[in-house]
Amino acid sequence: MAVSLEHELALGGVVLGVDEAGRGPLAGGVFAAAVTVPLAEAPALLAGAWAGVNDSKKLSAARRETLAAVIRATPGCTWAVESASPQEIDSLNILKATHLAMRRAVERVLAALGGAAATALVDGLPVKGLPCPSQSLVKGDAKSLFIAAASILAKTVRDADCLRLEAQYPGYGFARHKGYPTAEHLAALDRLGPCPEHRRSFAPVAQPTLGL
Repeated sequence: MAVSLEHELALGGVVLGVDEAGRGPLAGGVFAAAVTVPLAEAPALLAGAWAGVNDSKKLSAARRETLAAVIRATPGCTWAVESASPQEIDSLNILKATHLAMRRAVERVLAALGGAAATALVDGLPVKGLPCPSQSLVKGDAKSLFIAAASILAKTVRDADCLRLEAQYPGYGFARHKGYPTAEHLAALDRLGPCPEHRRSFAPVAQPTLGL
């Protein structure tokens, strides 16, 4: 099923698509993006420059990068990507940290819009504490154009941050597994122990194994 503007148009007014990337990895922050364009211009984008926008998980890395550049460069598009750190994840828990990253992204977009009244259309389950009214949409990244755009921005920024981790903490393979608990990553944890960017509250990091 292709993404559409059904949910954005039903809400009307200023609608922000919101999605996250990086809840499951053992290292790095969790990232969230908020994206909006004027609804009057959105149908032309859906049929044109944004025709390939979809759930980031359904796209190749190269396609995500191309579309992310298109989204960021779209006239009238207001967007932001924010994160919550591994330390915030450990302190708050991953769900609350994800909501914190979402709130930061929404706040930035609202500020850029000059405080205009808006509604956040959020992928997944309801999110408390956002600075504007919100509506949740399960599997929204495969249904909503704005949420799909947010999923692409969040994913590409997080993947870029994994390249930073690769350079700063070599040996773990962050550029390949992006922090997820692959066999390679778990073996590196056994061999090297956790780095400062690992989430200490996540079981594979918190529970010592023979090599730690």
